[in-house]
Amino acid sequence: MKNKLFVIVVGLFLILNGGCKKNSATEDSVSVHTNDTIQKTVPGPVPDVVMTKEYVYQLGKQMYFWGWPLVNMHNRVLVMRQVPEPGLNGGAVPVAPVGELCMESDYITPFERYVACPNQDVVYGFGIMMLNENPVVIQIPDFGKRFWVVQIGNQRTDGIAKLGAMYGSQKGFYLVVGPGWDGKVPEGITKVFHSDTNLAFVIPRAFLNNTPEDKKAIQPVINQLMAYPLSKYDGKMKTKEWAKVPSFPDPNASTGGTEVAFVIPEKFFQELPTVLKEVPPLKGEESLYALFNSVLEAAKKDSTLVPILKKAAIDAEKELIEPLRQFKNVGVPVGNYWNTTKNGAAFGTDYLSRTAAARANIFVNQPNETIYYNQDLDNTGTELNGKSNYTVTFSKDIIPKVKGFWSLTVYDHNHFFFINEQKIYSLGTKNKDLKYNPDGSLTIYFQNQKPSPDKVTNWLPIPKDKFGLLLRAYWPEESMLKGYTPPAFIKSK
Repeated sequence: MKNKLFVIVVGLFLILNGGCKKNSATEDSVSVHTNDTIQKTVPGPVPDVVMTKEYVYQLGKQMYFWGWPLVNMHNRVLVMRQVPEPGLNGGAVPVAPVGELCMESDYITPFERYVACPNQDVVYGFGIMMLNENPVVIQIPDFGKRFWVVQIGNQRTDGIAKLGAMYGSQKGFYLVVGPGWDGKVPEGITKVFHSDTNLAFVIPRAFLNNTPEDKKAIQPVINQLMAYPLSKYDGKMKTKEWAKVPSFPDPNASTGGTEVAFVIPEKFFQELPTVLKEVPPLKGEESLYALFNSVLEAAKKDSTLVPILKKAAIDAEKELIEPLRQFKNVGVPVGNYWNTTKNGAAFGTDYLSRTAAARANIFVNQPNETIYYNQDLDNTGTELNGKSNYTVTFSKDIIPKVKGFWSLTVYDHNHFFFINEQKIYSLGTKNKDLKYNPDGSLTIYFQNQKPSPDKVTNWLPIPKDKFGLLLRAYWPEESMLKGYTPPAFIKSK
């Protein structure tokens, strides 16, 4: 698996760095600049050159891997186009018309299947923006001392804004605009965020203690957390009672417990040309775009290449994308078989990390907002399985040091909550009854069956088969950003 990914990423790297600077993704040549002086012209792909089916197949797999997150985002817009007003898709997932957002009013239901690896530590919201249609105002309330962060990202899933408690952001109106916007910023706008893609997304997260008192206290706060087109901005705080939004039938309901498929291999190469036009190349990506477009143009002229690309997409999904559902294949090892994503929401041209995160846990925050540690192996490197019991013990000095919150969440092999009678999906800061050991350490018990009464408060139920988990550290302290290794999973004897 890792060898195949290595070939894909190295191939893309060589393509990216072999073409240097290019004036347009559709031009036949690029200009190489040194000390602002054009030295030579480097030719691009030659029109109508003969392409063997094997060449198209191999490059097609690379194109699929590269474009998977971008097509994923492209197709999420189509869901929002069908939404008449903010509400809950299938009674589970916040959705809203393009240019708006919808908030949950409580923890997200464990039955949602639109975004892998959810948590039950925050109240979520979600919205999609098409900034070429309308700039969007994000309305931020006064959160007081409550942890919050509003993630705003582009079509590549990179973050484009700093908005949250860790940035000292204040109550106000924040404007999100697209590439080349030259409109007038209205009076009363606190700050303007610029997206380099017209498609952008917004995901608010506000910490929620698991108590009736806090669930009541958060309502008037989140009721002022909104997004709407600039044309509706009047400088006055609007409100929306999110607890009363309607539920809609879900036309995209998942089957088999897997994530809703926003990338369909059989349709990928029909959608990619549009996506390449939607997402402008990063500096240095022009030659990559030219190469990809040369294959797409060849397939338009030679219909025998179309099934080759289709097969490349189907095989790439199985061989390259699907293995990223395993946490052991995602991120950078940090010890004890834990991995982390060090450049979350700041992927740039790190296509491996971008696609791995999109498959395993799309919409990750930037590291200073959240660090994620993923795990599906015990201390011997054996896959975690609910046929066994496990413990994880955080010594006093290893308990995550955060200014926000931390949590451990169990997921099934599809990266969704393990549905259990106890309705326990995570443990961490929100659990005020955790029992610490006499030396200040903390032991968490992972098992399928309920443990003895003295361990119940520290128990996370696990499936009877394969499972994984995430350790989240929201607003981590500097010491965690410099390096942190969570404790190992130990199989109980």
